[in-house]
Amino acid sequence: MDFLPIFMNIKGENCLVVGGGKIASRKVFMLLRAGASVSVVSPELCQDLTIRKNEGEINYIDRLFEDSDLNNCKIIIAATDDEKINSHVSQLAKSKNIPVNVVDAPELCSFIVPSIIDRNPVQIAISTGGASPVLARLLRSRLETFIPAAYGRLAKLVESYREKVKTKFSNTDEIRTFWEKILEGPVADNLIAGKDKVARELLETAVENAKAPADRGEVYLVGAGPGDPDLLTFRALRLMQQADVVVYDRLVSQGVMDLVRRDAEMIYAGKERNKHTLPQETINALLVRLAQEGKKVLRLKGGDPFIFGRGGEEIETLTEENISFQVVPGITAAAGCSSYAGIPLTHRDYVQSCMFVTGHLKDGTTDLNWDAIAQPNQTVVFYMGLQTVKELCNELVKHGLPSTTPAALVEKGTTQEQKVHIGDLSTLHEIVKKNNVKAPTLIIVGEVVLLHDKLNWFAPEGI
Repeated sequence: MDFLPIFMNIKGENCLVVGGGKIASRKVFMLLRAGASVSVVSPELCQDLTIRKNEGEINYIDRLFEDSDLNNCKIIIAATDDEKINSHVSQLAKSKNIPVNVVDAPELCSFIVPSIIDRNPVQIAISTGGASPVLARLLRSRLETFIPAAYGRLAKLVESYREKVKTKFSNTDEIRTFWEKILEGPVADNLIAGKDKVARELLETAVENAKAPADRGEVYLVGAGPGDPDLLTFRALRLMQQADVVVYDRLVSQGVMDLVRRDAEMIYAGKERNKHTLPQETINALLVRLAQEGKKVLRLKGGDPFIFGRGGEEIETLTEENISFQVVPGITAAAGCSSYAGIPLTHRDYVQSCMFVTGHLKDGTTDLNWDAIAQPNQTVVFYMGLQTVKELCNELVKHGLPSTTPAALVEKGTTQEQKVHIGDLSTLHEIVKKNNVKAPTLIIVGEVVLLHDKLNWFAPEGI
């Protein structure tokens, strides 16, 4: 171990940054976040530091570094582009036993600045001992996805009960076991899910009874997005790794499924038009039963669970049965597929509104509010409309849209198999036949489709 990892309290302490460029600015920002009183000595400042000076956030010394600048300083950071100045600052600071960091010169440092994951008051520092700061940043970015932002609130909640817990147990082993169960159980789960009040009530009861609450089943209703696994949210990815059972739909891509916990039980729910492997009522009952068995149940849906995903129906049943659940939004197909097809859903020169419409109703018909849908200067996105594309186009023309209105089919959007077929209301159904277009396919209607050729940025392999 080349460096001793420590955390210093510098709130209100005088800290000096030598240098006024962009690198110095990043160090100033870090020191200010830690509550330090920061002085910057440099004959000139970059724009960011000039703004901080004007707002009174830093004490600016407008000249070159002088030895006396180190007086009464807690920490020194040298961040100039002059190696001689940096070396001199380092030697002088070390002679006065003041911790010093010289940017990109670990041999001149008495301390180094790690990459930090900040979940205040929880902090995780990652260092390569100055060997490769870029590697440290890459490691930090990967760990960020697995550490919920709520861990800071969790730490503060635990802190508020620490002294009270000490009075409930006779030894440190019992205290440690209690906190381990709290931090791995319903208290932490509820707080991370945003249910702070429930978490506090559970912890209060646990402390009073000197007994951590038992684990209970829960349902995670998670939006898997339109297909590209890189579009998953951090929270979705974490819950996918925690689930005991996964109930998933046909529209969830294989790339997303590959990220699910490998040893979880998999249950396919289907949900193909007119061919449901499991009826919706059966799925609702299944989620309840699995949760009542004490399992963590991942209900994984393509797109967003609340946009034509029947998520509302499922959590309505969970609420009636008093089953704990949390909902994680996903990127809905309209947003994902249109973006990857280079078709903006809104554009000041073309449209002033956007409408999401289901391609068929619960009874299988297309008896929609066509007067509201067939409006000029509006983008219309049809979900699940591939089988009724001819009827949809005919109704739009019947209710006032020109047959030449541009329209697009986005097949398997956001994935490496994505194909975009461009036509208009008079040709779209023939394009489906000619190209043997398969589900999942999204239909976009409106003048913004004309922007596809200009804005088509996504080039999947082999297409």
